[in-house]
Amino acid sequence: MTRFATIALILMLSGMSDAAHAQMPQPMNQPSPSPALTMPQPPAPPPPRIEIPPIPKMDAPPRQPRVDVNPRGSFGDRITNCLNDGTAAGLGPSERAEYSRACANR
Repeated sequence: MTRFATIALILMLSGMSDAAHAQMPQPMNQPSPSPALTMPQPPAPPPPRIEIPPIPKMDAPPRQPRVDVNPRGSFGDRITNCLNDGTAAGLGPSERAEYSRACANR
């Protein structure tokens, strides 16, 4: 009877060890991953800032858009001034045209 109990105890202990080994992950015969693969990803960039324009009030006067004043004047005004300068200098029609194009584009 003691022999039977000893064999049963050995079989029981060997069965437990197999069950415990089955629950443990078995190492594969693969090399460990390189450090470059195990490094964490950089943090995500911050989200873009969303700016909401102010909502106009019903009793507030409308805002006037800001007008940028061109110190050179419009292209048409510059052509007119250059043509007048060319006429005052006594240039002929073809010379005035050439002068006004060069003058207005400066």
